[in-house]
Amino acid sequence: MPVCSIFADHKSEERYTKLSLAYSTEEEEKMIEKAIAESTPLCSLKPNIYGGSVTEGKRMITIEYYDDCDREGGKVYEAIIKYLGIEQCH
Repeated sequence: MPVCSIFADHKSEERYTKLSLAYSTEEEEKMIEKAIAESTPLCSLKPNIYGGSVTEGKRMITIEYYDDCDREGGKVYEAIIKYLGIEQCH
């Protein structure tokens, strides 16, 4: 898959992790939604997923895991990033 213009930002604390994906086009939104749908079954925990607007006309989808003691969410984030062809996560 070619490198896309989706911006990925990852944060984590003790038992909390989050991956935010900023995008500009409807095509990118659909790609993100498909990546999430295919990747979230890799984790036994149910993620909190929400979206919203950010600057310069971009939108964002965020995937969060709470009480992720075994860091299962990491597998999901890696699969999403790989599926989308993102080379760098901030």
